[in-house]
Amino acid sequence: MSNWLYLRSRIGILVAVSAALLWLQPGFALDQQRPTSLTTVTSIGQADGPICECEGCTSVLVGKSASVDGATMTSHSCDSTTDRTWMDIVPNQAHTPGETSTLWMDPKESKGPNDPDRVPAGEIPQVPQTYKFLNAAYPVMNEHQLAIGETTFGGRRELKSDVGIIDCPELYRLVLERAKTAREAIRIADELTTQYGYNDYGEAFTFADKDEVWFFEILGPGRGKKGAVWAAVRIPDGEVAVSANAPRIRKIDLKDPNTYMASANVYSLAEELGWWNPKNGEAFEFCTLYGSRSSLGSRRREWRALSRLAPSLRLDPNAEHYPLSVKPEKKLSVKDVFDIFRDTYQDTPYDMTRTLLKIDRDGKASKSPVANPFMNNDYLDLFRITSERTIACKRATYLTVTQSRKWLPDPIGGVVWLGYDNPMTTPHTPFYIGIDQMPARYMVDGRAKFRRDSAWWAFRQVSQLSFLRWQDMVKDIEKVWRPIEDKAWADQAKVEAEALALYKQDPAKARAFLTAYSHEVANGAVDAYWKLAEDLWSKYTNLF
Repeated sequence: MSNWLYLRSRIGILVAVSAALLWLQPGFALDQQRPTSLTTVTSIGQADGPICECEGCTSVLVGKSASVDGATMTSHSCDSTTDRTWMDIVPNQAHTPGETSTLWMDPKESKGPNDPDRVPAGEIPQVPQTYKFLNAAYPVMNEHQLAIGETTFGGRRELKSDVGIIDCPELYRLVLERAKTAREAIRIADELTTQYGYNDYGEAFTFADKDEVWFFEILGPGRGKKGAVWAAVRIPDGEVAVSANAPRIRKIDLKDPNTYMASANVYSLAEELGWWNPKNGEAFEFCTLYGSRSSLGSRRREWRALSRLAPSLRLDPNAEHYPLSVKPEKKLSVKDVFDIFRDTYQDTPYDMTRTLLKIDRDGKASKSPVANPFMNNDYLDLFRITSERTIACKRATYLTVTQSRKWLPDPIGGVVWLGYDNPMTTPHTPFYIGIDQMPARYMVDGRAKFRRDSAWWAFRQVSQLSFLRWQDMVKDIEKVWRPIEDKAWADQAKVEAEALALYKQDPAKARAFLTAYSHEVANGAVDAYWKLAEDLWSKYTNLF
């Protein structure tokens, strides 16, 4: 039997045993509410209905005056069970007149950069120069420190075009190849989708450049139509915004182009489809005309993130709308953003482990060692726990948090903090945009099967194993990931000072230095996690 088949069979037995043990524990408290219809889904959540709702990703967007060091930040928790795990650095390139750029169908599910099974969606004229970028399932940052986060909000199903050739990940790629700033990216997105058509569901792009952060929401124009409908809002420098798979943009004021932008058809399309009549004095609200705010799983994440940022607002966890952005009561570091992504609604009524108790011989109640906030639907149904879509997600393919800093040269100023799988159980390490390439194990796709040469599986294995005895294992896991992250943060200033000195001598030396450093930290984390999985099996083998 292969190692992977043996591992699968062993996990299957242990899951069944864990469920039985939890059920038999004395003093086990049951939540009297049945699971609601709020389910976690990877991309498009509803099988039918006029509104397409999703619960796949979360993004936090930080203005430069809201961060501790003046960096802008954006982020993306790619919460999916299908998106690819491989990543690479695509270099900047010069192109000759007459060249074309091939657009691909579902590039986020490809098996590698030259996947022979890729299906072309069409071609568009190539530009003379394309910029270097970090290429993931959803491309992350380019050489000018322009970064993007993302969440899918779906929107009205009838808006999805069947004639456009540009989907969300390809639009990511195209704007990172061609734009230096968020404003320029939005203008290019408008030009490309107007001419070649947007064919995806509703998406929120959270742009960060070296000065500004922008919230951009886009949908198709409808069947048989080529184009897109979109709106964009600049987030104030001193504020933080959140996107969680629901449209957020409400009112737009196109008389204020410094703060708002929109497609030429933003009003006319809603009129044409009979969704808005300005003659009746109806207010124009982008998010509810073109989408829906009905998903509690999305709104609950918005509430929790914004409440962490500004607790004095005392936001209602069941409200329909929240501020698009808030001024945080303390300035945020990268670590603070990670803390948001590691939130499981702990210490709130929405903590799914709050009733999973055991009673010891002295009558003292404590949390069951196998209670965890990432129970699947079988466990939730068995123990009558109301499902909650927490910010932390066991389905995360990866999480990125970016820093864009205008006072440093671009190769040093742009940083992507990247961690594979569940952010609760993984370290996030820095990849400078100046690096030449990703580590070899990060360029191997692990989605189809278990692979020892895939970095993703080192973290995935630990994450999945932890569910069998969460309360104990998560402490052991934190003892490994936290020192890795803490050291990277502690070393950041020193590393960048050395890189800057090298950059002034020769930019190529700085790139080589940053490549070696980023690889060393990332590969060290991968090695530590392969060992951690072995240690967890050894320590807990008789406790499952």
